[in-house]
Amino acid sequence: MTTNGTTTMNPPSEAVREHTGDSLFQRVQSTMERAAEVTGLSPAVRKILARPACEVSVTFPVRMDDGRVEMYTGYRVQHNNALGPFKGGIRYHPGVSIDEVRALAAWMTVKCALVDIPFGGAKGGVQFDPSNLSVPEIERLTRRFVYALGNNIGPDYDVPAPDVGTDARTMAWIVDTYAATLPPQDRHRALAVVTGKPVSAGGSVGREKATGQGVVDLIGLWARDEGLNLTDLTYTVQGFGKVGSWAARILKSLGATLLAVEDATGAVRAAGGLDADALAEHVRRTGGVAGFAGAQAIGHSEFFGIAADVFIPAALEDQVTAETASLLNVRLVAEGANGPTSPEGDAVLRERGIEVLPDILCNAGGVIVSYFEWVQNRGGAAWDAAEIDRRLHGILAKAYQRVKAVGQSKGVDWRTAAYAVALSRLEQVYVERGIFP
Repeated sequence: MTTNGTTTMNPPSEAVREHTGDSLFQRVQSTMERAAEVTGLSPAVRKILARPACEVSVTFPVRMDDGRVEMYTGYRVQHNNALGPFKGGIRYHPGVSIDEVRALAAWMTVKCALVDIPFGGAKGGVQFDPSNLSVPEIERLTRRFVYALGNNIGPDYDVPAPDVGTDARTMAWIVDTYAATLPPQDRHRALAVVTGKPVSAGGSVGREKATGQGVVDLIGLWARDEGLNLTDLTYTVQGFGKVGSWAARILKSLGATLLAVEDATGAVRAAGGLDADALAEHVRRTGGVAGFAGAQAIGHSEFFGIAADVFIPAALEDQVTAETASLLNVRLVAEGANGPTSPEGDAVLRERGIEVLPDILCNAGGVIVSYFEWVQNRGGAAWDAAEIDRRLHGILAKAYQRVKAVGQSKGVDWRTAAYAVALSRLEQVYVERGIFP
């Protein structure tokens, strides 16, 4: 384990390499470079952002229900903390690799800078399939991972949150384990070590739906600029987990029509629209959208080809490729997931005139409300749902306008403009504070 520098890691397995690609972090760097050219970013800041500040790798034992001991490897990559404590989720997935975690950490850096909240970027993960472990096994794994990380996380240093494969209960286990490592007189500080906790355990109202709410808020801002009413909007969603299902349920309440959904179990559509609440309940019971009553099962290509106003990719990386981008029949791609569009897919969307609300803007609702939770924990406060939604919308609306203005003035796409705004904010800090020594 390394706590004050980078660690050379073994390359991911072939299975992981197929899922993430060895160039995911390089892709983030390429996007940063394009935006850096637009903003004239200083060479010094470019060098700082080109590498994570710290990478931690831990291998630890977990006792299984049958008495066996299995070894697991977890990562925590801390990319940059110029704006504040490192911030980013913990992912449990068989595709977790050091390259993926590096990329996700860098995305968090630019995301926090873009929406102007005082956090840096980090990410963590353990490579395993949660569906293959019992709940007690996952709890023991989580607690052992936190213990192995030690003081590499903390309320004033690095604040994890839920991600793919983790949830509020996972965060509660982390708080409890972290608190046990502190002296008794300091254990009250443990609440702020993570965000995304259950409300009863110090979490914030609105955190569970926050990313989906942010996606909807940004779609609403775009629709207003395009002269569209949300009540007339049609849309499709890929991935019906925390982000996709909440976005769909909120859009339903606003009158928009969900035409089709795809997840790992298949794709379904309904000409008159799918009931997002009923579908969310079906997914909770069965584990996927397949078999939803009253819906027609369709293939992958047919799903991407459905005519709608908006497509919301809310699954994993690299879903909008050159092939699938050429099938899309929408006006807007609103990226609820991190990195759902490959560079080749991006190029096709630009050529076809399909606008993209990029991930670092479109799914920033989660980290914004995580910031609200952290502030409430540290100040002993509790804001109501209306206050959370009001503050969230205000931050997103300002970020949306900043990105739109840069895009128009520089003549660049939304993704490049979003990165340009973020990099300018980071450069401002280094200019004002200087670089030690």
